[in-house]
Amino acid sequence: MEKLEARIRNHDREIEKMCNFHYQGFVDSITELLKVRGEAQKLKHQVTDTNRKLQSEGKEVIAMEELKQCRLQQRNISATVDKLTLCLPVLEMYSKLREQMTSKRHYPALKTLEHLEHTYLPQVSHYRFCKIMVDNIPKLREEIKDVSMSDLKDFLESIRKHSDKIGETAMKQVGSVLNKGMYVPGAQDLVDFSPVYRCLHIYSVLGARETFENYYRKQRRKQARLVLQPPSNMHETLDGYRKYFNQIVGFFVVEDHILHTTQGLVNRAYIDELWEMALSKTIAALRTHSSYCSDPNLVLDLKNLIVLFADTLQGYGFPVNQLFDMLLEIRDQYSDTLLKKWSGVFRNILDSDNYSPIPVANEELYKKIIGQFPFQDPELEKQPFPKKFPFSEFVPKVYNQIKEFIYACLKFSEDLHLSSTEVDDMIRKSTNLLLTRMLSNCLQTVIKRRNTGLTELVQIIINTTHLEKSCKFLEEFITNITNVLPETVHTTKLYGTTTFKDARHAAEEEIYTNLNQKIDQFLQLADYDWMAAEPGSKASDYLVDLIAFLRSTFAVFTHLPGKVAQTACMSACKHLSTSLMQLLLEAEVRQLTLGALQQFNLDVEECEQFARSGPVPGFQGDTLQLAFIDLRQVSLYHQVLRKREGRGSGIGDSGQRPIFSPFLPSTQDRQLI
Repeated sequence: MEKLEARIRNHDREIEKMCNFHYQGFVDSITELLKVRGEAQKLKHQVTDTNRKLQSEGKEVIAMEELKQCRLQQRNISATVDKLTLCLPVLEMYSKLREQMTSKRHYPALKTLEHLEHTYLPQVSHYRFCKIMVDNIPKLREEIKDVSMSDLKDFLESIRKHSDKIGETAMKQVGSVLNKGMYVPGAQDLVDFSPVYRCLHIYSVLGARETFENYYRKQRRKQARLVLQPPSNMHETLDGYRKYFNQIVGFFVVEDHILHTTQGLVNRAYIDELWEMALSKTIAALRTHSSYCSDPNLVLDLKNLIVLFADTLQGYGFPVNQLFDMLLEIRDQYSDTLLKKWSGVFRNILDSDNYSPIPVANEELYKKIIGQFPFQDPELEKQPFPKKFPFSEFVPKVYNQIKEFIYACLKFSEDLHLSSTEVDDMIRKSTNLLLTRMLSNCLQTVIKRRNTGLTELVQIIINTTHLEKSCKFLEEFITNITNVLPETVHTTKLYGTTTFKDARHAAEEEIYTNLNQKIDQFLQLADYDWMAAEPGSKASDYLVDLIAFLRSTFAVFTHLPGKVAQTACMSACKHLSTSLMQLLLEAEVRQLTLGALQQFNLDVEECEQFARSGPVPGFQGDTLQLAFIDLRQVSLYHQVLRKREGRGSGIGDSGQRPIFSPFLPSTQDRQLI
């Protein structure tokens, strides 16, 4: 402890020494400190004044805490504005997307969706609403896809319903070009194809173009089959065919427009496949339904409609040669319907004819007939009015109807792209069928009709003679309208001459038959008394009436060709001679008297007198009398018997001894004969 205290005392002395050494410095420091204190007081007063002034000036300033809060809010607002600046374009794009979808602007909506997904959403992907948007994007794509497909279905349904109108417009457009008429709006002016384009673009963007193409083609094939199914009553009216053609044209006009305005939605191979199917079904339908047509006017209108149908589709690049080939088939059917129609026309003309020469009372009527039928007769022209044409009314009527038939055939050949030679050949063949089949049958029917009398048959012969002469004028008529000379190698000749010759020959045969039948009717009135004691004073009444009938009948034969009248007269006389001979050879006549034989001889002489009188001019010498040569032998036999009676051959004065086997005389009698 002592050492410690000693050490403390030592240190105290050292401290005292040091303090003494630094005392002056300490005094100086105190002095300086006092000075500083004074300055500090001054500074304090200045700060106090400054604070007072500051407090006075900053009374309206917000407390520091509020300022701090405001600065924090300012920073937050600035950050929020920055974030909203990033989010607002996203929201605007999403709003725009919804607006586009609401207004059915699906393709722009899809573009907006793509832009939103790849450009805007990645910048704000950490926000929850962005995640919701990202999750909705596939749904929005499907919605756009479904809505665009719905629009496509509406479009397909619309064009299916309006194919008729589209086709009608397209055919009118072709017709207006052919007829140099007014402009008709095209199909593209009537149909809004934007749903197809939009849907195609949308599916292309979505990577489903192939799906869309397959769906479109499948649906259009189904519609094609529906369009190509004709209605069951299509053949009844032209409107049925027109509607059928309009639908087909409308279908292919739409497909052609799609082909040229889209890239690959449909291609040429697909169109050609559809057209081949349509062409085969259309031709089959036309063959079936046109076969029911019995009206040539309807067939002609159908032909014109088919030509317009073919020209319309040909204008769109579709091959239509098969349609024109089918028109050649319809041409044959048209010819058949014309033949049936004109057969009825000819029947009406022949049935309504009076079979009397046409009387004309003045020059006007005469020129009218000459204008209707090519007839020249200088002798008739010199005769004063009233006068008569040799033919009846059916001659100019039939001639004009043949010309009308030729015109009708010519109408069908128009616009078929046929050469003049083909048209000429078609007209001539059809006209030949008209002459050889229809007109010939009608004439044969009239000729064979029971109530056709000899006067009518004579007039038919005269009429057919003049119609035969007119055939060369029909040849010239066809040549003028076809510009094909008859000397051309392959030109078909008209068979009119043969037709009228055959009809005339049939009428001649019918005249011969009718005359024989009339003779038979008169002979049925014959009532010979083969056991009569005395003959009558004159020929039998029935024979007198028969001869009078023959005279009046042959008087009508004035205008017949000479050979016809002569043949008819010779045939009648031969038939009369044969029939009278048959009366003697009948099995019932087993015996007769000389008086009966004398009466029969009077009848034979009456027949010979008729033959000598020349009922028909042109016979040479006693040619006509030779028809009664067999009966003359009976007369000679009668004379032999009378001579034998005069020599007392055993026949009494009364002449009542029967004569058996009158045509088997003895050898002496044969020598006398």
